Amino acid sequence: MLLGIEMPQRLLVFRLLSRDISHEVFSYLDGPDQDIILGGLTDRETRSLLASMAPDDRTELFEELPGEITQKLLNLLAADDLAEVRQLLGYPEESVGRLATTDYLAIRPGWTVAQALDHIRRRGRDSETLDVLYVCDRDWRLKGVAELRAIILAEPDMLVSDVMQPVHAQVSAFDDQEEAVKEMQRHDAVALPVVDSAGVLIGIVTADDIFDVLEEEVTEDVHRTASVAPLRQSYRRLSSFELYKKRIGWLAFLLFVNLFSSTVVASYEEMLTEVIALAFFIPLLIASGGNTGSQSAMLMVRALVTNDVTVGQWFSTFVKEIGIGLMLGGTLAVGAYFLGIFHGEGATIGLVVALSMAAIVLVANLMGMSLPFIFTKLKMDPAMASSPMITSFVDVTGLLIYFFIASRLLDL
Repeated sequence: MLLGIEMPQRLLVFRLLSRDISHEVFSYLDGPDQDIILGGLTDRETRSLLASMAPDDRTELFEELPGEITQKLLNLLAADDLAEVRQLLGYPEESVGRLATTDYLAIRPGWTVAQALDHIRRRGRDSETLDVLYVCDRDWRLKGVAELRAIILAEPDMLVSDVMQPVHAQVSAFDDQEEAVKEMQRHDAVALPVVDSAGVLIGIVTADDIFDVLEEEVTEDVHRTASVAPLRQSYRRLSSFELYKKRIGWLAFLLFVNLFSSTVVASYEEMLTEVIALAFFIPLLIASGGNTGSQSAMLMVRALVTNDVTVGQWFSTFVKEIGIGLMLGGTLAVGAYFLGIFHGEGATIGLVVALSMAAIVLVANLMGMSLPFIFTKLKMDPAMASSPMITSFVDVTGLLIYFFIASRLLDL
């Protein structure tokens, strides 16, 4: 609704919002709209807005702004908030440290349950979650966790150390955000503690943050499987030229790859002239190979991303896919054989098409399965094994296989 109001009325409406509501509304706005709002606020209003924002939302804001504006905003923060932001911004891009919030509750193992409850009453309003409390020593090293339910039901004079449990799930501040997603899914947790290399608790990541990361990662994978560079903003916000830049790189690369297909066809021009029926089956064979390779690649990308399959299981997966490829290729080869007889006017052409179909499908299946493993091994996103990429590589390989088999069986 706010975005439907023209400036400067939009800024006026935003100023009328209460402090508790304004920072939540601001966090949901896209980067360009946030820039407009910030440009119209006074220093005092900006300072109040930044102070009321959650630390992770505030850090995300600073990451998206130009450097000079970021520096100006940093000067408006209170000392505690400034230390938080600079600490969070010190971690690698897309690391868990950038995602962590310092709005959590920590208690001491030597406290009594009564002391812990008193601390919860005084500080709980500022915490993102009260389901789990984090037990730290005086050096802020994480020693354990305590569920709020256990604290409430325990006797007041019991020690926190008697109620707490070992830490079963935690992530390093330097881990990739995807690692937090995997850990939260694995342990079905609503929040995860984030520690540095010394085991010091520097914050937590919560389910709502993880959901945002998961959505971003899935969106990136979808873009990469279509050979499009990931969009950092919504499609609606990007200009036509920016969308062009996201797509042209891969298309130009694939155009270069496809030149090899044209070269292969040109090198067998005499064969096609002598047996014109061979040309009829090229689209059929190449399309079948491309479809098979794309299927295999998509299955492997998903299996690798969800840890259903690991890089160390490459060989066993390869052997499995050989069997699958032989079954797929054999089944399609039967149909291709009869098509070859009918359209090629002879059993020999039918055999050429059938053998080519079986070989192309097998090779395409193994190629589609292997590329995601290769990208993962190289520390790259396996989703880069996109359908257009697989199809382009299979085009070249398939034509070589087809013409090789034809030249041998037809003595050309």
